[in-house]
Amino acid sequence: MGRFFRLAIILGVALFSAGVLIPDSTLARDLMPWKSPDHAIVIDAYELNIIDWDAMLKDKRIAGFISKASDGLPESFSCTGDHGGDTVAHCKTMWRKYAVSRELYQTRRLIARASGLLWGAYHLARPGNPIDQANHFLDYAEPRDDELMVIDIEGIDAEKYMSLEDAGIFAGHIKTRTGRYPMLYTNHATAKHIAANRDRFPILSRLPLWYARYKPGIRNVFPMGNWDGYSLWQFSSAANCGKRRCPYRVAGTLTDIDVNVAAMNAKALKAVWAKGELLPEKPLERPLLIAAGKGSISAGAGMGVDLTLTGSIRRVSSALALR
Repeated sequence: MGRFFRLAIILGVALFSAGVLIPDSTLARDLMPWKSPDHAIVIDAYELNIIDWDAMLKDKRIAGFISKASDGLPESFSCTGDHGGDTVAHCKTMWRKYAVSRELYQTRRLIARASGLLWGAYHLARPGNPIDQANHFLDYAEPRDDELMVIDIEGIDAEKYMSLEDAGIFAGHIKTRTGRYPMLYTNHATAKHIAANRDRFPILSRLPLWYARYKPGIRNVFPMGNWDGYSLWQFSSAANCGKRRCPYRVAGTLTDIDVNVAAMNAKALKAVWAKGELLPEKPLERPLLIAAGKGSISAGAGMGVDLTLTGSIRRVSSALALR
């Protein structure tokens, strides 16, 4: 090891220890980015979250608010007992809950927008007709042109959640009606599955990703399929925030509030917030299976090349070229 090389390592360690080493952008994005003022904070809430808006708005890091909007298929308001096997009493209870939650949604939107926050809404996707659910979301949320739209896919179990195939139909219908695509909210396992099968999910795999994972760091997760990184990262919720320890405390809320960090500052986030565009598509890198087994290829007089003919044409050509 050369003298100057050793000196560079010593200097680097010293700067890191002193806390003045400037990390590369990938490290800053993937390792506790919520600690940096260069990354905007976004709150998302459902109807049972308690919020003291005066207290919460004192946190100037908060740039946006995403609210739960619709949930699955629309509720029946006729309550005749013929809606999915519901009793009349249950139907009335669900309709009252729906009416109250929608008024709360409208009230929160009014407060958030008046306070200068970016606004967004998500649909909790359930099994059932995806077109009806997309229409339900648009009727409920009434999204404006500068508001973010989100489809929330909680997993790949089609008995509990909307299937990924139906989620693509949902997103396509949102595009048809609004001219914009929604963002995709999902967890690591589901995102990984979509990325690995992006030829089957050409729309879902190109939606901007709102990534849910409750860890301090997510290095080496990205790139993943068409995703070079997250648009939003939900890093804190009731799952990892308690009275004693929490990644990020939001004043005026309880420990069950969901907190997200953007991959950019507030100004940059505002510029792309409601664009609703698909991400660039990356080519699949799956090798082409051309044969299985061993054989001998003649590469010229006196030159025999033994190859296992499994892989891509590129790999076979490379092997011949190297010989």
